[in-house]
Amino acid sequence: MKNVFLNNYIFISALLLLMYSCKIPSVNIDDDISARQSTSIDSGWKFYKYEKLQDADSLIYDTRPDYVDTKQVVPADAKPTEAVLKKNNSNALKPWIMPTGNDFISNPKKRFKRPKGNPGNDFAFVQKDFKDSAWTTVSLPHDWAISEPFLEGWDANVGGGMGRLPSPGIAWYRKKIFIPKSDQDKSIFLDIDGIMSYAMVWVNGNLAGGWPYGYTSWRLDITPYISPGEYVQLAIRVDNPPNSSRWYPGGGIYRSIKLTKTNSVHVAHWGTFINTPEVSTKNAKISFELTLQNDLKEKARVKVKTQIFELDARGNMQGTSLAEMVSDQLILPAGSKMTWKDTTHLTNPKLWGPPPAQVPNRYMAVSKVYSDETIIDIYKTPFGIRSLNFDPEHGLLVNDKKVYLKGVNQHHDLGALGAAFNLSAAKRQLEVLKELGANAIRMAHNPPDPKLLELTDEMGFLVIDELYDSWERKKNPLDFHLIFSDWSEQDIRAMVRRDRNHPSIIMWSTGNEVGEQYTGEDGAAIAKQLRKYVLDEDPTRPITASMNYAKPNMPLPKTMEVLSLNYQGEGIRNSPGYAHLPGINTPPLYPDFHKAFPDKMIISSENAAALSTRGTYIFPVTKEISAPVSDTTGGDSRSNYVSSYELYTAPFGSSADKVFESLDKHPYVAGGFVWSGWDYLGEPTPYYLARSSYFGLIDLAGFKKDRFYLYQSRWRPNLPMAHILPHWNWKDRLGKITPVHVFTSGDEAELFLNGKSLGKKSKKDFQYRLRWDDVLYTPGELKVVTYKNGQFWAENIVKTTGEPYRLELIPEQKSIEADGKQLAFVQVKIVDSNGRTVPNANNLLHFKLNGSAQIVATDNGDPTDKTSFVSHSRNAFNGSALVILKSRNEGNFKLTVSSQGLQEGSMLLVAKN
Repeated sequence: MKNVFLNNYIFISALLLLMYSCKIPSVNIDDDISARQSTSIDSGWKFYKYEKLQDADSLIYDTRPDYVDTKQVVPADAKPTEAVLKKNNSNALKPWIMPTGNDFISNPKKRFKRPKGNPGNDFAFVQKDFKDSAWTTVSLPHDWAISEPFLEGWDANVGGGMGRLPSPGIAWYRKKIFIPKSDQDKSIFLDIDGIMSYAMVWVNGNLAGGWPYGYTSWRLDITPYISPGEYVQLAIRVDNPPNSSRWYPGGGIYRSIKLTKTNSVHVAHWGTFINTPEVSTKNAKISFELTLQNDLKEKARVKVKTQIFELDARGNMQGTSLAEMVSDQLILPAGSKMTWKDTTHLTNPKLWGPPPAQVPNRYMAVSKVYSDETIIDIYKTPFGIRSLNFDPEHGLLVNDKKVYLKGVNQHHDLGALGAAFNLSAAKRQLEVLKELGANAIRMAHNPPDPKLLELTDEMGFLVIDELYDSWERKKNPLDFHLIFSDWSEQDIRAMVRRDRNHPSIIMWSTGNEVGEQYTGEDGAAIAKQLRKYVLDEDPTRPITASMNYAKPNMPLPKTMEVLSLNYQGEGIRNSPGYAHLPGINTPPLYPDFHKAFPDKMIISSENAAALSTRGTYIFPVTKEISAPVSDTTGGDSRSNYVSSYELYTAPFGSSADKVFESLDKHPYVAGGFVWSGWDYLGEPTPYYLARSSYFGLIDLAGFKKDRFYLYQSRWRPNLPMAHILPHWNWKDRLGKITPVHVFTSGDEAELFLNGKSLGKKSKKDFQYRLRWDDVLYTPGELKVVTYKNGQFWAENIVKTTGEPYRLELIPEQKSIEADGKQLAFVQVKIVDSNGRTVPNANNLLHFKLNGSAQIVATDNGDPTDKTSFVSHSRNAFNGSALVILKSRNEGNFKLTVSSQGLQEGSMLLVAKN
């Protein structure tokens, strides 16, 4: 039998050799998994955080300036200021960290050479034999602050700006991984999606490298520090400074890490670039670049074959290869990189485009690297085929079809889950935005988790990928302006190189409201340099930076290929109700920019900055279409709530109504991005004693505010919908004026109170809501019937409810994967005896779970609620609360929610493999 196997092996080997002598063999895509292995190492980390900064070790990246202010009560559009000079510190580890970014420094003479020595090697935490059994065991992604108590008061160490959670601090992560003897000749890397922040990595006691910017993904070559056949000790130091962000940054290894093993000759990190310079429904030209890396000390001869496959809606490859590109023999000198370029064509391509008018079709390029007849690497690159045209008069054209940008700005946190990325939570956010009618997202103000861009590709969102919130000038004393001069080239090239194959990305943004708007030609010079870095990596997309101050006659706008205006389009503090406010004061500037730059497309990269607290209504109601929040206009500084009549704004902002009017009066503007899609942790304008923002169309728990329906009525004009506000439970307002507003995609509506008509109203030009401002409150039923083009369109009914009676549980999914990662989101509603949600019920709820799952977090969307997110007891807020669940074990689990005096609610969910 042994000889039979041997003969078969010889026959097959000879056959393969014969095939290769004719051409590169066609093999199954996954026929040689030994060519490249990339595995998650997210589980089983040990974690320790110093209780106080003054108790931390001295292994610092660099010295930092002294600072005083900790309250962070700074207007969002305040002028950034000059950096404070740092003192030199000969003990800083920065010289050992800088070489990690060398692959992204184009000029070889400017690359960094690792100094002699191995700082930190004698520190206990990096040693193999250090006993870390008393440390906490965590899985990645991990946000060290999100489960901690909120910090209260004006004198808290972390104020409202950064979310009142202890994200600042210094901590360590340790993990052992085994590298088998079979990996003796492999190149071995850590692929790190993001660490917040100033990460430094020791491998077997050797300082291997690091990266300071917390939002950059990066690779660390650990090959020189390991001995295959033994365990490897990883030790990662994380240092997240106080006063370093204008929003909640999270803390720790808040994205995933993979261990990647390749042969010594392999496709380089993010080593492909695919673009489609010629696109039609009949033919697409595909331009392909692949960079090879030779880690050997001798030259290597290889060939490359790349095949293109169609992907289905779930990202699975379909059918046979549609096209292929094959290289001649390539010779790579020792220790070098080489880029191979080729083109091919696809007939009748399925184009990528945003729904509902287009379909986000995708393809996969599978590249195989051969040494003789042996496959030594397999590298897969998903991509889409689409054309983009940025027209200064008609806006954005995708595949020659106009697409109006109906966009939102999104920060990176996931509410009660914090900064730790979770795929199911991110997809939940995008699905609600789809329901809203949004088709575009601006990443504010940093590169996102790479898996989020996989979702935007899959779902068809258009994306602006953004790098920084500040350049050389600071917004906070210890923000990332401290590293800009050292790391801007590495950060921006890393962002573009990582993300450039995503069809969802339509442009790059190098900065948000940077202080260099104020510095004339000096600021423009920095913008030009960043633009050059981007164009080196990707010449196919336009480059922008958002401007809330720079005017058309200033140098900075001249450097932009697309003009991104924050708030300037509709004007800043220019309406009568805003005239008394200090700060930037700007008339509507769309016409001025369009006249000065007739060849550049304009977008409203941030607009509105309207404020509200879900389900909260404050009287009286302004007669204006837009008003700044104060204690006399829509705000209550005692409760720290903002009225949900959706007319009130930050000092620099405008209501949705004012924004819509401005955009409609200037049709050459390509659309815009509302600030913001979802509420986020931190930046709780106007009440800095709160924990989270008031800007979202959707609250922190994922519940829709009234403003959601105002935007939906505009962004989904063909969806029959009508929405009444406020609720109709007002015991203390009997006979008092209680205005009723209606948001509808119709053009006419009639309002009824207890069956009596209060009149029919029609939308006038530049009117986006219908108002009945003189309604006298009487309990009972409000009903609106809406019409479009004279025909019935939609109706909505709001009723005065009874007292809270029972709890109703509404799961967003009834089964989840038993992987400890997929989440179940369950809304808890307080309803009366007729099953109607009681809109002002705030009863204390208790959550209990039996079975194989666990409660991850609870929330209610109240920006003032300082109850810990991991608490199993929480007040409902205006009738609703949220509980988030997960399970590592297969089986059924029962969730029970109880409240004194109410019928409890319960439900079964299933976790399955």
